[in-house]
Amino acid sequence: MLKLSRLTDYAAVIMAQIARHPDHPHAAAELAGAVNLPYPTVSKTLKMLVKADLLVSQRGAQGGYLLARPASAISASDIISAMEGPVAMTECSHADGDCDLMATCGVADNWQRVSQAIRTFLDGVTLAHLAQTTPIKLPVHLPIQTVTLAAEASR
Repeated sequence: MLKLSRLTDYAAVIMAQIARHPDHPHAAAELAGAVNLPYPTVSKTLKMLVKADLLVSQRGAQGGYLLARPASAISASDIISAMEGPVAMTECSHADGDCDLMATCGVADNWQRVSQAIRTFLDGVTLAHLAQTTPIKLPVHLPIQTVTLAAEASR
């Protein structure tokens, strides 16, 4: 099963909460209460999102956290990458990939194509979409070229 970590899920929830009210800074304690998560978890997540340049932090009595750019310019891929690292199906599917089986595996190119399709799809889902309280309508077709496995196998 492919599954994002809880912290990544929480990051999306926190970011969506901020995106719903983008005009004022959000304190960590306020966000923890609004999303019903423990303060230490929210605080840790916020720090990671600031480090990834998805949020900015303002100090002071009127301080708090704000989106670093509009919600429509932050993708699901940005959030996942901030929390998990590069979006890739396998070790060899991202730029820094390293694999001992690369010369003999025979599937690396196809995994890279799958990973690219997933990244492209996630790039098209914005924080503005995630912040909606109604279900979003996702594209029906993934942006990947169709491969006929039978034709490939006969080569």
